Amino acid sequence: MQHLRKGRKFKRVRSQRKALLKALLGNFILHEKMHTTEAKAKEVKILIDRIINKAKKIQDAEKKVAVIRDLRTRLSSIVVKKLSRKDFIERFSGRVSGYARVIKLAPRKSDNARVAMIEFVD
Repeated sequence: MQHLRKGRKFKRVRSQRKALLKALLGNFILHEKMHTTEAKAKEVKILIDRIINKAKKIQDAEKKVAVIRDLRTRLSSIVVKKLSRKDFIERFSGRVSGYARVIKLAPRKSDNARVAMIEFVD
């Protein structure tokens, strides 16, 4: 049973799962739209909400440096630069959460997997 257990495993060990989510997050932040499986899209949506909330709360330059240093260990430097830009964060200033939406699409023909598109809400 999955009671009180968070997150999806994607049939991978921890290091592979971490690398997969890091790549998905980086690509989603850079391109702002992505087609992937439904489970992966839902997991990325959870993580992107946490990251944007952290980026929104930062006002002081000292705190910003510390949080950016923490994010660099998880994401690439190009993605962190985009997250730290004011215009990117100001897009979501009127929202408390729900920065991304998952739209379910038709199943993939090759393996009949559930496919979804994830994109930022404007």
